[in-house]
Amino acid sequence: MTVRATSRGAQRTSLEGTRAEVLICGASFAGLAVARELAGSEASVLVLDRYEIGERQTSACACPTPWLEALGLTDSIKQELPYMSFTTPGGSARYRLPWSWSSFDYRRLCELLWDQCGQARFETAKVESVGEQQADGTINVITDRGTISAPLVVDALGWRRVLSSPHYQPPQAPLSRGLEVHPEHDGSGDALDIWIERSMVRRGYGWRVPAGDEARIGVGSYDPTQHVKEPTVALAERLDRDAVAYQGNWFPHRLRDGTEDGIFFAGDSAGHCFPLSGEGIRTAFYFGIACGRELRAVVDGGSDRAAALVSYERFNAAHKRPFAIALALQRLIPALPPRLLTAVLSLIGNQRIVDRAFGWYLDQAAPQFVGAVPAASADESRGLTGAHR
Repeated sequence: MTVRATSRGAQRTSLEGTRAEVLICGASFAGLAVARELAGSEASVLVLDRYEIGERQTSACACPTPWLEALGLTDSIKQELPYMSFTTPGGSARYRLPWSWSSFDYRRLCELLWDQCGQARFETAKVESVGEQQADGTINVITDRGTISAPLVVDALGWRRVLSSPHYQPPQAPLSRGLEVHPEHDGSGDALDIWIERSMVRRGYGWRVPAGDEARIGVGSYDPTQHVKEPTVALAERLDRDAVAYQGNWFPHRLRDGTEDGIFFAGDSAGHCFPLSGEGIRTAFYFGIACGRELRAVVDGGSDRAAALVSYERFNAAHKRPFAIALALQRLIPALPPRLLTAVLSLIGNQRIVDRAFGWYLDQAAPQFVGAVPAASADESRGLTGAHR
């Protein structure tokens, strides 16, 4: 069995000339979902990331509970949240959802997902760019540990879309920016709380996600030129919490191509972050699984790379309409007069409308898409939680 370990210090030797059948760049939600679909295959799968698996949390880490259940990740849950509340200058509305959110521990979730990835190998390396394709179609990927080659390459590295040209560059790119703090919390609360106030952020929202012993409090701006530190601190103070343990990142709000020059893109690198809500974890799982299934068909001999690229891009493009609807709402809602917005939120509070609206939202990347854990992965990886460290 392959020993999956992170190389550090003197062990961080050159990877120059390394070859794999599938190279997955990025070891967070999308990249691990791709690798999960390849478990039990005979393919050599190499996963690269600049950081150790589970080391670098970059989001509020909340996901619809049905997705965590479908993926077998419930042991990572810190707190289940069956409600959402929305606050505007004109009042508040509180909804019981037809499904719940759950905040989770990022490291634990990544470890659990990695344990489903069979005999995939992991190495720490900073992916820098894509090199020339070889005559046989093999793609060279340049890292700080040397050039690695594979016929099947996935970019799941995030919004920079590293293996593309040109790269996204804020603030010109269609990106939102977010920042949050992680003060101590007493475990109370049963809602994911949202604030929509122009005095806080002109185009965007604030949030609080209870997560057991901590609260995740932050502000996101759809306008990448607007800084969000001051409103984040102000929101924490309003909630009588300390602004400590800062964490921030850019996140996309426009769907991009799922393939380019023979490379597959999944997660934020393909714009798989739902506009308006800024939710990217569930969609990273969803598109990562779809990408992994196309790759699995290739390594199992039922397809080839060209057909897989076409099929995955077709799948990606089929989601343009719901992403466009959410983007239109992202532009509309901040422009509504506060009184009208409050009235709309109150109207939506009818339980039948709540169920229908949030049911539609979940259906755009439904948990039923997950299916079973890939064959043999559970047996192959049993007992390996944390073994990559």
